[in-house]
Amino acid sequence: MARETAVEASLGTRRSRLSELRSTFGPAWIVMIADVDAASILTAAQDGAAFGYGLVWFLLLLIIPLFIIQESAGRIGVVTGKGLGDVIRTNYSKRTAVLMSFPMAGTDVLSYVAEYAGIALGFELLGIPVYFSLPVAYVAHLLLVFKKKYVTVEKFLIAISIVFVLSYVGSLFTRGVHATVPSLFRFSSSPNFVYLLAASAGAVIMPFMLFYQASATAEKKTRHLWASRFETLVGAIVSEVIMIVILMATVGVNPANLSFNSASSLAEGLRTLADGYSVYLFAIGLIAAAFLALVVISLASAWAVTEAVGVGRNKFFWIYLAESLPALAVPMFIPNLFGLLLNSMVAFTFVLIGPGVILGLIASNKKILGQHASSTPLKIGYWLCLAAIVGCGLWAVSLVL
Repeated sequence: MARETAVEASLGTRRSRLSELRSTFGPAWIVMIADVDAASILTAAQDGAAFGYGLVWFLLLLIIPLFIIQESAGRIGVVTGKGLGDVIRTNYSKRTAVLMSFPMAGTDVLSYVAEYAGIALGFELLGIPVYFSLPVAYVAHLLLVFKKKYVTVEKFLIAISIVFVLSYVGSLFTRGVHATVPSLFRFSSSPNFVYLLAASAGAVIMPFMLFYQASATAEKKTRHLWASRFETLVGAIVSEVIMIVILMATVGVNPANLSFNSASSLAEGLRTLADGYSVYLFAIGLIAAAFLALVVISLASAWAVTEAVGVGRNKFFWIYLAESLPALAVPMFIPNLFGLLLNSMVAFTFVLIGPGVILGLIASNKKILGQHASSTPLKIGYWLCLAAIVGCGLWAVSLVL
């Protein structure tokens, strides 16, 4: 009888844990998958085409800073029930909140351009012209975010994230793993290798990610800290594994025949190793990733600004509209943007410094987080990871200048 009671209690605990995971799931997963945006996909593809499996070790290593930094953002949202902009404003000052959020919102215009360019490139791979695909994507985005509750938007974003993951797994499956014996570790002092290594690190944490996870977690009223941490860890692992899958899907492609500034040259390069199905799945995954990132970035930007100035969330739609209209026009009239955009995205490291530092201070502040403030080992890990990410981003920028 005692054993049966113990078994029943164990089953009850498991059901309770699963229920808590289901109620929590969303913010961390979505922001981690959105981190693999159009620019990240093309960076991973360049990694595979140029250096084969040589950067797999580094992409796996990036799981550590991705988890540690984003865990702090999620913890702040769970414990305070507020977004990062709101926490900064109420515990520091409105001016500090504005200084942290407005530069991020300003650079999000460039992020929109990158994601719209990714959507355009994906549709062009499918034979659909930019003048049709981008207006459709823009309207679809407006309909999704306009006066929709977060929980409603989240369901769509989770569905899109699943399409994205399955597309790239399918692309690798149809293309097949390259027959060359893989070397999972490579290091070189060549400028191209160093740039791709530094760019991969510099882009692993973007400013919008910090604001999104804290705000979305608070918006969802998540109260299970362990579940938020677990979801963050799973999301960090999956996002970097998908980066590796994208890298593997382009191993063996001749870099000389693979230009990411042109849809036709991209398709031609991929077709040298696989049939058309791999190209189509690559295109679908690129569209899904760019659209997911577009929505997440817009929500993060609008939440950060409205929280920083202390106005209602009903104002955020107009902030998005003001930012996104110019970004929509750029890829429609200026083709072949990715060379410039990849360099510019790495420069976002400068914008990460402010929010990254204040996030670390808040996460360590017992007056704000009480018993859930960062422990000494976690503090050391956080600051080392932030310094490494910022350092790699600045290193990549120095190679471009």
